[in-house]
Amino acid sequence: MTPEGKALMNIIVLGFGFMLMFTAFQTCGNIEQTVIKSINSTQFHGSGYTSMSIIYGVFSASNLIAPSVVAVIGPQLSMFFSGLLYSGYIAMFISPMTWSFYMASVLVGIGAAVLWTAQGNVLAINSTDSNIGRNSGIFWALLQFSLFFGNLYIYIAWKGHVQITDKDRRTVFVSLTVISLVGCFLFFLIQKPETEATPSEDSGVLQADSMDSTSVTVSPTTGLCSQALDAFVKACKLSVTKEMLLLSVSIAYTGLELTFYSGVYGTCIGSMRAFGEDAKSLIGVSGILIGVGEILGGGVFGMLNKCNKYGRNPVVLLGLITHFVAYYLIFLNIASDAPRAPDKGTDLPTYIGPSVPVALLCSFLLGLGDSCFNTQLLSIVGFLYREESAPAFAVFKFIQSIMAAAAFFYSNYFLLHWQLLILVVMGFLGSLSFFVAERMVVSAGSDSDYDSI
Repeated sequence: MTPEGKALMNIIVLGFGFMLMFTAFQTCGNIEQTVIKSINSTQFHGSGYTSMSIIYGVFSASNLIAPSVVAVIGPQLSMFFSGLLYSGYIAMFISPMTWSFYMASVLVGIGAAVLWTAQGNVLAINSTDSNIGRNSGIFWALLQFSLFFGNLYIYIAWKGHVQITDKDRRTVFVSLTVISLVGCFLFFLIQKPETEATPSEDSGVLQADSMDSTSVTVSPTTGLCSQALDAFVKACKLSVTKEMLLLSVSIAYTGLELTFYSGVYGTCIGSMRAFGEDAKSLIGVSGILIGVGEILGGGVFGMLNKCNKYGRNPVVLLGLITHFVAYYLIFLNIASDAPRAPDKGTDLPTYIGPSVPVALLCSFLLGLGDSCFNTQLLSIVGFLYREESAPAFAVFKFIQSIMAAAAFFYSNYFLLHWQLLILVVMGFLGSLSFFVAERMVVSAGSDSDYDSI
């Protein structure tokens, strides 16, 4: 196999590994609050929104050390051990206890930082200037298949269930745990790229294109400490560059809308009594359609990257318009107290008669818009910081996750219309900042990959 073919295969394996892991984890997040409301135990008092806030809060803080971990043990082992923490969080729901629930949330937050930093590293070192857009689209499309399979199972298994029983919960989470573990082991199929940069003679720091830590030629203690410190310092320096400061507003918006489509909106649909006895199973259908939007966006923007002569800005603008249409329809169609409604649901009136087709259309639009923003952010960050990909993606995830943590926290208290207002304002500001950052790249004449998304 040619080096280019091997690199493409690595991207595909990476995508399939994440697809399986997040088939389990994203399905878990989508149904978590609904499941918790139905747990019949006086010893469990957890909140799904609080758990996700803890995950993303710890995730954010852990991004400060994630580049050091990836530098020391390599991206492959980093992804494997982080994946095990994800599997442990999912398995906790088989027999949930409050202390284990929140402890697992902390551990997943740490694992998530390492996992996504390593993912960005693998994506960057297996891409070139001419195919970073294609590879970002391929990875994103494969990843978002995770929203399809798990949620399809939820729809079939929970159709007609007004109450989720303990047996229903255990069956679902045992299956999801197994799927997550399979995804973890897939990471061992990723191979080292054939072309590697030579390690710096004076520092011995592991270069960004190595797939493990075996190429370190310095003493074990001094070398590893040097790598860890160097990765941390690079992350701090990258976070205050002009381009990253501009992109940080766009990244912050993706953290807010991630919270909304992955945790809040499914809960809103399941709380609408006007949707009938199938309201709980519609959470699964909503997740599937979010996945369809993500897959369509990631696939199209990846496959058509060579045909695009206008850069990344039109795709981001499409994402903004798509999201604004979705937010407006959700405002009209969903009750304002739906995010905080009890297990029995809400009967508050809406501005239009509650419509299942409109609710599911919004799910698709949320997914499509999210793929617009994320594929372009992955592309521009991967291009700008190719030689420092691990620290750059650590900064990316730091910003995204701290905003997601804040959003999950306020979801416990804010009514739906206030959450939508925050999304609209941040979406507008994030798009403007992305346009300015992209213009700077073009004006500097540094984007040799400009014909690819």
